[in-house]
This record gives sequence, C-alpha cells and structure tokens, in this order.
Amino acid sequence: MTGAPKRTRRVDQSDRRPPGLDLLIEAGDWPPRAKLRRLASRAIGAVAASPSTSVPAEAEVSLVFTDDAHIRLLNRRFRRKDGATNVLSFPAARQPGRFGPFLGDIVLAQETISSEARNQGLILEDHLIHLIVHGFLHLLGFDHETDEDAGVMERLETAILVGIGVADPYAGGDGS
Repeated sequence: MTGAPKRTRRVDQSDRRPPGLDLLIEAGDWPPRAKLRRLASRAIGAVAASPSTSVPAEAEVSLVFTDDAHIRLLNRRFRRKDGATNVLSFPAARQPGRFGPFLGDIVLAQETISSEARNQGLILEDHLIHLIVHGFLHLLGFDHETDEDAGVMERLETAILVGIGVADPYAGGDGS
C-alpha cells in the first residue's frame, strides 16, 4: 500500500518560545532588575528565534550579574586564567526532566562590561545584549577555539544582533 508522501512541517521561527530566564543580581552596580530582564529576554529570544540555532522546548537559562572580583575567581577556577573577563558560560549537563532542560549559566561582570563599553564607544545596553547573545551561543555549543569556529560564531552573532537593531559588534573591533 502506498500512502501519500510525508509532509514535513515547516517550523515558523516566530513560533519558537524563548527559554525561561532566571536572573540573579549578585554584585555590581547593575541597572534595575526589570531592565536587565528586558535586555536578557531580547537577547535570548533573538538567539532562540534564529534559524541557525536549535533551542530545546521548555529550555531554561540562568543569568548571574556579578562583579569583576567574583568573575575573576570563576575564571581562575574553571579556565585557569587569573583575571576578570566580561562573560563566562557554564553549560549544564543534559538532564531532561526537572522543570525542562536547563541549558546552563551565563555570568556577566559589571565593571569589565561597563569599561569596555565606555572605552570602545559602545552603548552599554547594546554591549550587554551582545555579551548575553555570545554567552547563550556558548551554551548551545558554539565556540571560537579555532579561526573557522570563531568566524561562524561571529557571523551568527552579527546576524542575530543586526536583526534586533544592535550594530555589528565586530565592525568596531569589539572582539568579545
């Protein structure tokens, strides 16, 4: 018996639900929580809507807004680099079940991010959105360990950011 050809359902990217967000303001002089949530939702939602990414349904992401002192400790412990950095990503072990797939943590350092924005003439909110996009792509498995991988990740970041009205972060030398 021959049946009708199978139809593949085209996924409308606008139907993708962005991951749930858990925000912790641990330290630093950050904008108000409501503003951080709006910026994070915009960044994470744009990545989730990209046709170049695959975000599990019911995914969750944790964002930790901290200071240089704490991120320096994390950087030294987990990357063996003794210094503050702007963003670190910690992918979670894949554990289906509990409240949906937890993708991991994105940790952001206030002083470094503010200093970079000021020194590079960037809009602070745009730079923060860029770093959240960058960190979230790491949670999804993207990296920049090789020149080829870096090119892929930078092109994807640029496309995502330009799509939401944020200027190309690599056009001005912002090599996060």
